[in-house]
Amino acid sequence: MWVPTEQEKYGVVLANFRGLVQYGLPLEIGDTVQILEKCEGWYRGFIIKNPTTKGIFPSCYIHLKNAHIKNKGQFETVIPMEDSVITEMTVTLRDWGIMWKQLYVRNEGDLFHRLWHVMNEILELRQQVLVGHLTHDSMSNIKQHITARLDWGNEQLGLDLVPRREFSMVDPDEISVTELYQLMERRHRRKELPGQASMHHLFVQVKGLMSASLGEELEVFLFIYDSRDSRPISERFVVRLNKQGVPSALEKAERQCTLFVDLGSSDLRKDVYVVAHIIRIGRMVAGEKKSVSNVQYRRPFGCAIISIADLLTVDSKDDHLLKVYSCNMETEWYQIHDSIIRKVSSRYSLVGSNTGLSMSLQLLHGDMEQIRKDYMRLFTRNISITKRLGFSDIIMPGEIRNDLYITLEKGEFEKGGKSVARNVEVSVHVLGADGQIQKDVLCAGSGELGVEQHHSFVLYHSNSPRWSDQIKLPIPMDLFRGLHVRFEFRHCSTKEKGEKKIFGFSFVPLMQENGSILPDRTHELLVHKCEDATYFQDVARYLKLPYSKTNTPGNNQPARNSKESFWITSFLCSTKLTQNGDILDLLKWRTHPEKIADCLSKLKDIDGTEIVKFLQDTLDTLFGILDQSAQRYGLKVFDCLVHIINLLQDSKFQQFKPVMDTYIESHFAGALSYRELIKLLKWYIDRIIDAEHHEQIQQVLKAAEYIFKYIVQSRRLYVGATGGQGEEEFRCSVHELFKSVHLFLSHQSKGVSPITHTQAVFLRSFPTVCCELLKVFLVREVAVLAHDTLGSLPVMAHTDCPLQAVKLQCIAKTVESPLYTNQECRCVVLPVILRHLQVHMQEQRDLVMCAHILTGMLSVITKDGTVSQRGQECVASEEVNIIMDSMSGVLLRTILEVTNCPQPAGTALRLQYQDVTGEFVACLLTLLRLLSDKDYQRFLSRFSSKDELMAFLLQLFTVFEILIRPDMFPKDWTVMQLVTSNVIITSLLYLSDALKKNFLNEKFDFKVWESYFYLAVVFINQQCLQLEKFPPSKRKKVLEKYGDMRVMVGCEILSMWQSLEEHKLNFIPVMIGLFLEATLVPQADLRNVLIPIFHDMMDCELSRSGNFKQVEAKLIDKLDSLMSEGKGDETYKELFNNIIPLFGPYPSLLKKIESETWRESGVSLITTVTRLMERLLDYRDCMKIGDVDGKNIGGPVNLLNFYKTELNKEEMYIRYIHKLYDLHFKAQNYTEAAYTLLLYDELLEWTERPLREFLGYPLQSEWQRKECLHLTIIHNFDRGKCWENCIILCRELANQYEAYYDYRNLSKMRMMEASLYDKIMNQQRLEPEFFRIGFYGKKFPFFLRNKEFVCRGNDYERLEAFQQRMLSEFPHAIAMQHANPPEQTILQAEAQYLQIYAVSPVPEGQDVLQRDGVPNNIKSFYKVNHIWKFRYDRPFHKGTKDKENEFKSLWVERTTLTLAQSLPGISRWFEVDKRDLVEMSPLENATEVIENKNLQLRTLIAQCQTRQMQNSNPLTMCLNGVIDAAVNGGLARYQEAFFAKDYIANHPQDGDKITRLRELMFEQAHILEYGLAVHEKYVSLDMRPLHKKLVDQFHMMRSSLGLQPQEFPALVRASPMHFVSGSPRSCRTPVPSAISPDGPRMVMRRSPLTYPAVNRYSSSSLSSQASNEVSNITGQSESSDEVFNMQPSPSTSSLSSNQSGSTHVNNSAPASNRASPLPSDKQKHSRDNLCLSPRDRLCTGLFPSTLDPTARTVPLQIVDPTSSRPEPNLPTLEKGAGSLGIGMRSYSPMPTNKSPQKTSMPPLTPSPIDCLPPGGLVLNSPARSGSCSSGISSLSRCSVSETCGMDPALSDSPVPLPVPVPTLEEPMVRRGSKTPPPYSVYERNNLRRATPLPHSLSVPPSADPSGLPPKPHLNRSHRLHSEPRQRTVPRKVSQL
Repeated sequence: MWVPTEQEKYGVVLANFRGLVQYGLPLEIGDTVQILEKCEGWYRGFIIKNPTTKGIFPSCYIHLKNAHIKNKGQFETVIPMEDSVITEMTVTLRDWGIMWKQLYVRNEGDLFHRLWHVMNEILELRQQVLVGHLTHDSMSNIKQHITARLDWGNEQLGLDLVPRREFSMVDPDEISVTELYQLMERRHRRKELPGQASMHHLFVQVKGLMSASLGEELEVFLFIYDSRDSRPISERFVVRLNKQGVPSALEKAERQCTLFVDLGSSDLRKDVYVVAHIIRIGRMVAGEKKSVSNVQYRRPFGCAIISIADLLTVDSKDDHLLKVYSCNMETEWYQIHDSIIRKVSSRYSLVGSNTGLSMSLQLLHGDMEQIRKDYMRLFTRNISITKRLGFSDIIMPGEIRNDLYITLEKGEFEKGGKSVARNVEVSVHVLGADGQIQKDVLCAGSGELGVEQHHSFVLYHSNSPRWSDQIKLPIPMDLFRGLHVRFEFRHCSTKEKGEKKIFGFSFVPLMQENGSILPDRTHELLVHKCEDATYFQDVARYLKLPYSKTNTPGNNQPARNSKESFWITSFLCSTKLTQNGDILDLLKWRTHPEKIADCLSKLKDIDGTEIVKFLQDTLDTLFGILDQSAQRYGLKVFDCLVHIINLLQDSKFQQFKPVMDTYIESHFAGALSYRELIKLLKWYIDRIIDAEHHEQIQQVLKAAEYIFKYIVQSRRLYVGATGGQGEEEFRCSVHELFKSVHLFLSHQSKGVSPITHTQAVFLRSFPTVCCELLKVFLVREVAVLAHDTLGSLPVMAHTDCPLQAVKLQCIAKTVESPLYTNQECRCVVLPVILRHLQVHMQEQRDLVMCAHILTGMLSVITKDGTVSQRGQECVASEEVNIIMDSMSGVLLRTILEVTNCPQPAGTALRLQYQDVTGEFVACLLTLLRLLSDKDYQRFLSRFSSKDELMAFLLQLFTVFEILIRPDMFPKDWTVMQLVTSNVIITSLLYLSDALKKNFLNEKFDFKVWESYFYLAVVFINQQCLQLEKFPPSKRKKVLEKYGDMRVMVGCEILSMWQSLEEHKLNFIPVMIGLFLEATLVPQADLRNVLIPIFHDMMDCELSRSGNFKQVEAKLIDKLDSLMSEGKGDETYKELFNNIIPLFGPYPSLLKKIESETWRESGVSLITTVTRLMERLLDYRDCMKIGDVDGKNIGGPVNLLNFYKTELNKEEMYIRYIHKLYDLHFKAQNYTEAAYTLLLYDELLEWTERPLREFLGYPLQSEWQRKECLHLTIIHNFDRGKCWENCIILCRELANQYEAYYDYRNLSKMRMMEASLYDKIMNQQRLEPEFFRIGFYGKKFPFFLRNKEFVCRGNDYERLEAFQQRMLSEFPHAIAMQHANPPEQTILQAEAQYLQIYAVSPVPEGQDVLQRDGVPNNIKSFYKVNHIWKFRYDRPFHKGTKDKENEFKSLWVERTTLTLAQSLPGISRWFEVDKRDLVEMSPLENATEVIENKNLQLRTLIAQCQTRQMQNSNPLTMCLNGVIDAAVNGGLARYQEAFFAKDYIANHPQDGDKITRLRELMFEQAHILEYGLAVHEKYVSLDMRPLHKKLVDQFHMMRSSLGLQPQEFPALVRASPMHFVSGSPRSCRTPVPSAISPDGPRMVMRRSPLTYPAVNRYSSSSLSSQASNEVSNITGQSESSDEVFNMQPSPSTSSLSSNQSGSTHVNNSAPASNRASPLPSDKQKHSRDNLCLSPRDRLCTGLFPSTLDPTARTVPLQIVDPTSSRPEPNLPTLEKGAGSLGIGMRSYSPMPTNKSPQKTSMPPLTPSPIDCLPPGGLVLNSPARSGSCSSGISSLSRCSVSETCGMDPALSDSPVPLPVPVPTLEEPMVRRGSKTPPPYSVYERNNLRRATPLPHSLSVPPSADPSGLPPKPHLNRSHRLHSEPRQRTVPRKVSQL
C-alpha cells in the first residue's frame, strides 16, 4: 500500500526511466523529483520542473538528498538542504541551457562559445565543491569564482542581478528593504565601476639584446626613474646576458624576470620611466686586439627607456623592443637616461638600427596578497622582487626591512704623475671591527646573490669619473654595530699586463657613536693614499683616521692629498634601525633626565617613520614621564601623545592603529594616568571659546578618541588594582568634562569661525568616545550624555557652515555604533536624531548623509528583532511609529523633490543622485513594510483634517507611481522591483478603506480617486509583473512567493469602482483609457475582472446623456494608441466579442450587453470596436515585418479606409495616410506615395484658414499646406515617372500663382511643366506587369483572408519572380497549381494557400490609344495607368475536337476582374470587387486574333516610317511570322473552319461575324502588301534576301487564299493612292473598321486629365493555338517569330508548365515573362516597347506615306460624321488659347536641333515640412496667378530651381526637344474633356460609368484664360470659381 513519505522527499534521477509501466512517470538522468508516497521499492511523485504530471518510478533510480519541507501537507514545498551556491548553480545552468540553444539559433556564435566555456568551467567547479575535500580558504575562493561566472553569464544573457551575501543568495523577506537595496547597489556599482587599486606592481621579463654578435657578456640593470624629481624610485634589477645577447641562465626563468613592487597611483605618470643600463664585460676599448690585455673590465655600453604611461592601456603581458642609445662622452654616462628623456640628442646616439632590447612588461594592480593569488605562476619559481627605494604609501606594521643603499656618485683624483688621466675602478668591501670581510652583504641589485666584493664599471681616461652606481647592503640588524665600508681605488692599465694598481682608499662607518645609522645624504669622503694592499691587513690603523672632511683629523694618518675626494650617497630603509639621535635620547630619558624637556620638544620634528618604528617604546616613555613628573612635564607629554595619535591618522601610518590598540589593551600600564588626561583635556576645552588660535586645541580634539581610550583603560586598570575606589570622583570629572563640551558645542558664531571648525573636529570623534564610555558607565547614562551632547548642537546654521555636514556624520556614526544598537539607548537618542534629520531634509541639505542615516536606523531596527513574526501579522515597534510620525511627510516630499530634479551630468554626481533616490525609496518601503493594519489605522487617524489626509495620500500615490516607473531601478533589479510592488499592493489594500471612509458620498473627492485608479493601472502594467515574459522557473518562483499581484490589484479596482455608485459618472470618459490599458494585459483573470467595468460605464453614460458616444470615442482613440504599442491580442478581441464566456465564471462584455435594454446600440459599439481591433492587430502584425512589402502595406490601407468610411475620424485617417506614405517612401514606391498623400491634399481647400501644428507640419495657412503637399506629390510622381500626373498638378499650382500674380513661382512652374513634357518624350518608361493573387485559408491576416487582389509588379518583375516574392513573404503558404476557383474546404482550412497568375490590363475610354500618330512614349502611360479592369483567358474545347482543324471547337473563357480602386493607387495591389465571366466562340476568337495582328502590323509599319525604331528588325520578324504562318495554312484553316457552307448554314446568326472575319483577312493581306513595300525601302542590305523570300511567300499566301489582286475590293486594293499619308487604316465603307483611303474621320483629342485607355488584347499567330492558350491567361504572347512557329496544343496551359521555376507556384506566364530579366532581357524589353510590347499591347496608328524624311510629317485628320461637332462643354477657341494647348493640332515627332543649353534644377525635398531653399517657389508671395486647375498632392515640400525642371539625379533624360509652336494658319483639333478615373480610394457608385476625379484633380468647366475674373483685387481667401467646389467625399471641418 502507498504510504506518504516522511524523510524521502527529494532526489535526483540516476538513470533514464521510460515509464512503460501503468502510471509510470518517464524520467531522464539529472531530473530532480519530489516524492509524495512510497510502496515496496517504488516511489510516487513528480518532476520539479513539471509538477502537474504525477506518476510512479523505481526507488533504485533515485539518489535521495536532504531537503527542508515548507507547508507540510497537500501543498508542501521541498527545498533541498544543500549549499545555496550549489542550488543556484543548478537552477542557473538549467536556465542557461535553454537560452544557450537559442543563441545558436540566432547565430550569435561568439556569445554561444563563450557561454559554453563558462558553463563547463562552472560544472567543473561544482564538482569540486560537491566533493568537499577543500580547505576553507580554497572553498571560499572557488565560490567566489563561481559567483563571478554566474554574474557574468546573467549579465550577458540579460538575466536578473542576484543579491548575495558571502556568496549565498539572499531571501528578500528575511532582510529589510534598505539592506536589500544596499546589497543590490553594491553589486551593481561593482559591475559598473570596478574598484581602483591603490597599489600597483610592474612585471618585467628581459628576453635579450637583439643585435649583431657582440662577443662580450653584458649586464642589464633595470630600475624605475622619476624624471620629474630626477631620482630613481626603485632599487636595481640585474640580468646577465651571454655573448649571444640572451640570458645566461635560460633554464632559470626567475633570473630573467622581476616584479617591481609597491608603486603608488602617483607613480603611474607619463614622466616615470623604466630605465635599462647595459654594461659590457670585456676589454677597455671595444674592438682592441686580443694581445693587448686579457683582463676583463666592466664598461658602459648603452641605455634604453620606456614610459610607464605606455603600459597603462595594456591589460595583458606585452612585448616591447626598446631602442638602445650610447653616450657620446663617457663623462656624461651618469645622466644618459635623463638626456634621452629630455631628448638632448647631442649627448647620445643610436647604437645601431638593428639593435634593440627585447622586454616583456605588464602592470598588475592590487595588494601583494591579491597578486599572489591571481598570478600564482609568477611566484612558483621564486621570482625576484625588486623593492621600492623607501617605504610604500602605506606601511604595514608587520613589515620587516633593513636595507642600506650606497650610491657611488663621483670622484676627484689626480693624474699621479701620468701623462693621461686614470682609468679608475672602485672596489667595495664591508668589514667588521676586526678586519674580517663580511660575506654576501653586497648586491649590485635584486636578482643577484650577495657577494663580498663589488667592482664598479670603469670610465676611460677620467680623473673625475661620475658613476651613479647603486649598491644594496642587506645587512642583518644585529651586525650593524662595528661595521664599515671600504672603497679601494685602482688604476686599470691598458697595457699588455692589464694590471690594476691601487692608489688610494676611502672608508665610512655604518653606525655612529650614539647608535644611529649613517644618515641619508651625500657624503664627501676623504681619499687616503695607499700604494700597497698590505696596508689593509690591520684595519685599526685607518679606522682611527678621519673618513670625511667633517671629522677631526687624528694622529698617524697616512699622506693624503686634499684635492682628492670621493662622494657617496647613503639611503636607509629599515623598520628597526634609526638614523635619528633625538628619539634615541628620548628612549634613554632615565639615563639623561636633564634632556627630557628638550627631547619632548624635538619629538614633534622627528619623521613619523622613525616614531612608528619605536611606537611602543615611545608610548611607554611618555606615560612613564607622566606618572613620574606630571606637574613638570604633564602638558608637554600630553602634547606629544596628541602628536603621536594624530600621526596615526595619516593614511601612510593608519595601519599602525591596531598596533596602538594592542598596546592600550595589553601593554599600557598607566593606572593613574586618567586623572591627568581628563584634567589636561578639560583645560584645553575650557579655553576654546576665549582662545585666539585653535590649531593646538583642534589637534587635541582630533585625538579625543584615543585620549578617551587611554582614560578608560587607565580607569579600568585602577579599578582592577584598587577594587573600584574613586568611582564617584571619576564620574563627576567626566560629567564636568562633558559640561564643558556642551558649553562650547552650544556656542553659535556668525559665519565660519575657528570655533565652528573646533566643534566639527570634536563631533568627528564623539561617537567613538561614547563607545569607550560604555565600558565604564551604564548604557542609559551614556545615552543621556549622547542625547545632551547632540541636543546642545544648534539645529540649523547658515548654508556654508561646515558644522552641519559634520553633525550628520556624527549622527551617522552614532547610529552605526553600539549606542544605537542597544534598544534602551535607542529610545533615548532617537528623538534628537529625528529632530536633526527632519530639519535637514526639510531644507534639502546633505540629503546623501540623511539617506544614509535613515537607512542605518531602519536596518538596525529590523535586525534588532523589534519586529516579531506572529503568523501573518507584523507588530511594529514603538520606534517605527515614532519614525513614521516624524519622517513620513518629509520623506515623501524629499523623494518627490529628488526625483523631479534633473540628473547631474557627471558620472560621480549621477551615481550619487541615484544612491540618494534609491536609499530614500528603500527607507520608505521599509517603513511601510513594518507597519501593520493597526499601525496604518493609527497613523491615518492622526491627521486632523480631511485636507491633510488628502495631501498625504496624493503625495503617497505620486511616490508610488514614481517607484514603479521603468527607470526607477536598473532593468536587472527584478528582485527589488518585486519587493517594491509587494509593499505597494499591501499599502493599497490598507488605504482602500481610508478612501471609502473619508472620500466617498458627500465627502467625495475626484482627485484622490483618480490618483488611486491611475496608480492601480500603472501598477498592473509595470514590466516586472508581466509573468508571461518570464522563463518558467522564474515565473514559478514569483508565483510561489507573491502570487499574481496584477489580479489582486484588478479585483481591488473592481471593488473600488463598484463602491463609487453615483460618482461613477465623474470618471467617464476620463478613466476609459486607463481601464482599457489594464484589460489589454494578457492575463485571463485580470481581463475577466475588469472588462465588466465597461458595461457599467456604458450604462452610466446612457442614463446620463442617452447615448455612449463619449465611451465609444475614447475606446476607439485609446485602442489605436495602445495596440500600436504592442498591447492586446486575438484573445482580447474574442473576449470583447464572443458571447460564450471564455474564462471562468465571468461573462463576456457582449453577453452582458445583450441583456440590457440598449442592446442594439451596445452590440453595435462592441462590433465596431471588435472590427477596429481586427484591423489594428493586422496592422501591428504587418509592422513587425522588417521589409516593406505588400503585406505590411495592406495593413495601414485597410485601417485608414476603416477610419474614413466607418468611423469618420478624420484626424486618425490623416495620421494613417502619413504612416502609409512613410512606408511607401521607404520602399521607394514613389507613385503610390504620391497617391497616398493626395488623400490628405483632397481634404484641403485653397483658403487662408489657419491650421495648427500637426504631424510635423508647422503652424501655417491651409493654402500654404496645400501648396506644400502639391510640391511634394509632384516630386514623388516625378520619381515614379508619372509625369502626366505631375503636369496636372503643375497646372493647378500655376493657376493659383497666376491668380495671385506670383509670377516668379508661375515662371518656375511653367518651366517645370515644360521639362515634364520633355521627359515624357525623351525618357524610357517600363510597363509593369500585373498579377492576380488569391489568399485562401484562415491563417492569413484579416484583410487578406479569402480575398483576391490584383498587384502591380515591380520594375522588370516577371511572374516567377513575383511568385517567389510572395512565397518569401508567406513562407508557410502553399502554392495552388490551377486557376480554378478554390473549394470551400480550402477557404475554411487552418492553412495558407496562394493562387497566382498574370492578368492583362484593360484600359477604358482612353481615346489617346486610338489616335493615329501619337508616339508610343505617350501611349505607354495610358496603357498601364488608371486601370480598373483586368482580364485573363483560358482556352478550352467544347464538344468533339477536330484533330484536323482544332480551331472549329476552340473556345476561350474570358474572366474580367474589376477592382475596387484603380491601379496605380495608394497601394500596389487592390482587392477584386467584381468578376465577370464570358465565353468566346471559335469564330469570335479567330476574329480577335486576326484583328489584333492587323493592329500590330499597322503599329510597326507606322513606327518604321516615322523612324521610331532603330532598325526594321521588329517589322521583319512580324512580317515573317504572319506570312510564313499564312503560307503554312493558318488563314486557310480559318477559311476551312468558318467559311464552309455547313458552318454558315448551321450558324445563321454568325453571318456578320463571318463577314467581319473575311474582311479582316482581306485587310491583313492588304496590310502585308503595303508593309512589304515599306519594308523594301528601309530594309538593310544583309536582309534583302529575306525580303525577297517574304515577297515570294506573300504571293504564295495570296494564291493559297484564292485571292488575286483584281479580286480585292476596290476599297482595299494595295495601291499607294489608296492611302492618304501612306496609311492603310481608314476606309469609306460602312463596314465597321473598314479601310477608307479617302473618308476622313474626326478624332476628338482629349486633355491629359481624361487619361483615355483602350482594351489590350493578347495576340496570337494565325496558326498557333498553343501560344494563344498561354497568352489567354497572361494576356501576353511570345515574340512574333516564336508565336507563329508553335504547333497547336490546346491542352497546354502555363499553370502546369514544366518551365516553371518552382513546382509550388502557379505559373501562368509565357517563358518570356517568367523570372526577372537579365541585362540582355532589359534591352529586349526596351526594344519591345518600341515595337512589340511584352503582352503585344495593341494600339492603332496612321501609316504616313513615304515622304521626304526631312519634311514635316502631318498626320491625316479623319473626321467621323458622328463626332464632327464640337462638344458643348468646350470653350470657344479664342486668340491666345494656344498657351493652354486646347484645340491645337497634333504633330508627329520629328528630328530637330537640340537646345544649346541643358536646364538643371535642385532636387525636390522629400519632406513636406522642410522650408523651400532659396531659388525655390515663393510660398508666401502676396500675389498668385492662374485659374483653378487640377492637380495631385504629396507629403513633402519641394523646390524648383530658377531654370525649372525636375531632379536631374533621378533620371538622366536627354536634352529636351523644342516644342513646335502652332500657327493660326494650321488647322486646329479640338479636344474632349472626358473625366478620368479618380485618384482617391473611394469606391465607385457605378462601375459602368467613369467616376469623376476629386475636385483637386478635376478640370474646371471653363479653361479659357480670358474668362478669368479681374486679378488686381483678388483675395487668396476668395473662391476662384463662382460655383462651389464639388467634392467626391463630403468635407469634414478639421483644424489640422
